[in-house]
Amino acid sequence: MYDIAIIGGGVGGLVTASGCAQFGAKTVLVEKEKLGGDCLNYGCVPTKTLLHTAKIFHTIKDTGDLGINVDSASLDFKKVMDHMRQVQSKIAVHDDPERFRKMGVEILFGSGSFKDRHTFNVNGTEIKSRNFLVATGSRPAAPPIPGLENVDYLTNETILELEELPKKLLVIGAGPIGMEYAQCFSRFGSRVTVIEKMGQILPREESELADILEKELKNEGIEIETCIEMEKIEKTAQGIEITALCEKDKCRKKFVGDKLMVAIGRAPNVEGLNLEGIGVAVERSGIKVNGSLRTGVPNIFACGDVTGLFPFTHMAEHEAGIVVGNAIFPFVNRKMNKNVVPWATFTDPELARVGMTEAEAKTKHGQSGVKIYKYGYSEHDRAIIEGKGVGEVKLVCNLKGGILGAHILGQDAGNLIHEYALAMNNGISVQKISSTIHVYPTMGQIVKRAADQYYREKLFSGPMATFSRYWFGRK
Repeated sequence: MYDIAIIGGGVGGLVTASGCAQFGAKTVLVEKEKLGGDCLNYGCVPTKTLLHTAKIFHTIKDTGDLGINVDSASLDFKKVMDHMRQVQSKIAVHDDPERFRKMGVEILFGSGSFKDRHTFNVNGTEIKSRNFLVATGSRPAAPPIPGLENVDYLTNETILELEELPKKLLVIGAGPIGMEYAQCFSRFGSRVTVIEKMGQILPREESELADILEKELKNEGIEIETCIEMEKIEKTAQGIEITALCEKDKCRKKFVGDKLMVAIGRAPNVEGLNLEGIGVAVERSGIKVNGSLRTGVPNIFACGDVTGLFPFTHMAEHEAGIVVGNAIFPFVNRKMNKNVVPWATFTDPELARVGMTEAEAKTKHGQSGVKIYKYGYSEHDRAIIEGKGVGEVKLVCNLKGGILGAHILGQDAGNLIHEYALAMNNGISVQKISSTIHVYPTMGQIVKRAADQYYREKLFSGPMATFSRYWFGRK
C-alpha cells in the first residue's frame, strides 16, 4: 500500500512526487510516455527557445538606428529547430527518471485505469494507495470546423516537428499559443495570418493593452483578422483554404496558406482512466476539484492542466505544493488562492496580468468604487534607452489604493508583474510600492512609476492641491 500514487509525469506530478518522497511517504508515479509533460516537450521550453531565437534575429535586422550596420542576416530554420531540441535535452536531465528514483519515487511507465478509489491498474499490475493524484495534463482541442478533419493541420505539438519554414502560415486562434507562434514564425520569415473569432486578440487580457499589442504585431507584418466565423476548410491547388464570414464587415473572406496551425483550446487527458466509474466528476474543461484540489472522492486529488483551471506550468507547480500537504498530512487543509494568479504571454512586447481587469473590477465594486492608474513605457527612461517605448502599465485599484489587478504590456512584463502579485498576496497598497526606493535606471522602476500616479492624483487634484493653491495665494 502506497501513501500516494501519482498518475502523470508532468510538472504537477513530478513536484508532488518529489515533495511526498522527501517527506518520507511511500510514493509511486505512473507515466504513459515520458517525464516532463507538456512544458518540457511541447510548451514552455521549446516555444520560449524559439521566441528567444526569433527575437535575436529580429534585433540583428533592426540595428540601423543604433549605428550598427549588418550587411546580411540569414536564418537556417533546420539549425534553429535543432538548437531547440538541444535545449530540451539539457533541461530534460531535471526530469530524468533516475533522479526521482534516487529520491525514493517508484516510476512505472504505461497506461492504466482506476478499479476503485484505492486501486489503479497499470500494465496488468494493481497499485494500491491511500491517496491518488491525477495530473495527466491536456492536449490540443480540435474545433468543429467543417473540413478540418480532411487537412493535415499543425498543433502546438506537431509544429515542433517542422524541418522547413512555411512560406505562408495560417493560425486559427489568437490566444497566447497562437500569438506567440505567429510572431515567432513571422520573424523567421513566414507570411502569417491570424484568424480569431472574438473581437480582440488575447481575449482574456485587458482590451486596451491587447489592442496596442495587436497594432504592434501588425506593424511587424502579421495579418490579424478578428470577428471571424469560420465556415469551412479545404485543400485546394493553392494550398489550405479557409472560407469565413467577417462579422464586422458582413462579408465572406478566403484565407490561403501552405500550412495551417490550430491553436484553439485544450482538452483534458482523462480518457480510459475510469474516473467517472469511481465517482470522480469530469466536466468538459477538466476534472472538477474544490479549493483544496480534492475531487468528489476525498482521497483522489487533481492538479495542473487536467483540471482546466489555470493552464500554466507555474500553477501546476503551485497546486502540487498544495496537494503534498493535503494528501500526506491529515491535519493540513491548504487551499488555492484563485484571486492572485499571475501569467504572461511572451510576445514582444510581453503582456502580463495578475488579478482583475478594469471591467471585472467595476462589475464587482461598481463604477465609482474603482480607480485606474496608468504609466506609459514611452515616458520611462530605461525603456527609451533600450528602444522599447511601446507599452503601458495599468493598475486597477480600490479607493484606498488596494490593488485589484495589474496589467503590463512591454519589455520584461513577465518579470515585472511579480512585484504586483506579491503586493496583492500580502495586502500591500500602491502607496507602499510608491514609497519604496527602486534603482534608476532599471525597468523595475516602472512598477513604482505606475504606483506614483496614486499620489499624483491626490496631490494635484485633491484637497491637498486646493490647500496648496490657497497657501501660495493662487486660485
